[in-house]
Amino acid sequence: MNSEETMKLEATHNSHRATAAAGGKMAALHGHGPVGVRSIVSSLVAFFIVASSVTFLFDRGQEPQAQMVVEHGRQELQVVKLEAGLQEPAMRGTTAEVEDAAGEEEQCNWSRGRWVYDNASRPLYSGLKCAFIFPEVACDKYGRKDVMYQHWRWQPHGCDLPRFDAIKLLEKLRNKRLVFVGDSVNRNQWVSLVCMVEASIPDDRLKMRIFNGSLISFKALAYNATIDFYWSPLLVESNSDNPIIHRVEYRIIRADRIEKHASVWRDADIIVFNSYLWWRKQKDDMRMKVMYGSFEDGDARLDEMEMIDGFEIAIKKLTEYLGENIDKNKTRIFFAGSSPTHSWASNWGGEDKNKCLNETEPIYKVGYKAATTDYSLMAMAKSYFRTLEPKGIHVQILNITELSDYRKDGHPTVFRRQFVPLTKEQIANPASYADCTHWCLPGVPDVWNEFLYGYLMYK
Repeated sequence: MNSEETMKLEATHNSHRATAAAGGKMAALHGHGPVGVRSIVSSLVAFFIVASSVTFLFDRGQEPQAQMVVEHGRQELQVVKLEAGLQEPAMRGTTAEVEDAAGEEEQCNWSRGRWVYDNASRPLYSGLKCAFIFPEVACDKYGRKDVMYQHWRWQPHGCDLPRFDAIKLLEKLRNKRLVFVGDSVNRNQWVSLVCMVEASIPDDRLKMRIFNGSLISFKALAYNATIDFYWSPLLVESNSDNPIIHRVEYRIIRADRIEKHASVWRDADIIVFNSYLWWRKQKDDMRMKVMYGSFEDGDARLDEMEMIDGFEIAIKKLTEYLGENIDKNKTRIFFAGSSPTHSWASNWGGEDKNKCLNETEPIYKVGYKAATTDYSLMAMAKSYFRTLEPKGIHVQILNITELSDYRKDGHPTVFRRQFVPLTKEQIANPASYADCTHWCLPGVPDVWNEFLYGYLMYK
């Protein structure tokens, strides 16, 4: 029994005093009549002494705020120094960032930044308390003891992400439907968003989850708001569309068929697509089979091609459908960037045999891009989505790839529910079954949803 089968079974006080003291001395100076040079000099000396005290007290007043982030020792202390400006940031801006900023004019590029350890404001929710979390991403529940992965906050260069407010988002979604369309990584993001909002609905009678085949729905009843996930890993129709039985060695897509899936999501107010993982080669000779026509009509034809060529067929069909069927005045469309895997430790100087096992900190190298992360698929998707602009349809890319690439520490590895009993060989070699694809929650997908929140509320 796999995860989908199981899921179906569930229905600055000091500085003010110093300033006041300074004001009192200045008032006393002005309260006297004519004074001599000696008196003036004495007064100036007193003023500068008080001003220095104000500065000193102000600096001291900042320390308790910074210390809130320190509880566990060296690593956190290093980050506090970074945040307080006492040392250079761990990740600096690059020439590419400057160019991006110029291209964005006055707007900040959220996707360029650094991870900052912050156990004062992170995590945004408790994974142990979220009733809707799925067992394959509930890492602390399944034995992960180091919880640093929950406390990293993404800090863009030169600006801040909008502060997430669950109530404001639910008000935005009142009488609306948001649907995530894609694979298990997109479901990972859906679970994250559900956990981010459900804690703000304390009455269990006012929230519910419904399983209906490929569709899973979370409903916030007081807002008449729905947040859905729909299983469609290859976007167009395929032999992997069954949400339970889809681990097929040979994948086949139907090049000209998307209507079955589209009928589920086309009327949504907000759609978040993703499609990346299922187009990656699991082995060097892996290819995609593409079916044209149908057996019913007697014109079926099966071609075989490279995975990226199959991706282009799917993106082209999706773009055509959006251009002809989406109500641009109603529906906002997003496409999530590639979610990196961390299965090859040599990318960051480790040993491949360990995958991402026992990783507890992000990668700190500025502009790190894993050799195994394919950015070409998103570039192709962008080029097709641009053709919708003349029709007034904008597809916003959630550019989460680089920020996620840093987070080799964020995966479940062995700390998740195993739906198939482990073999003796696997038990002897934990890296052999470590999940370095999905993400622990709370964790990295929460930031993806902060991006989504920012676009929905402010852009």
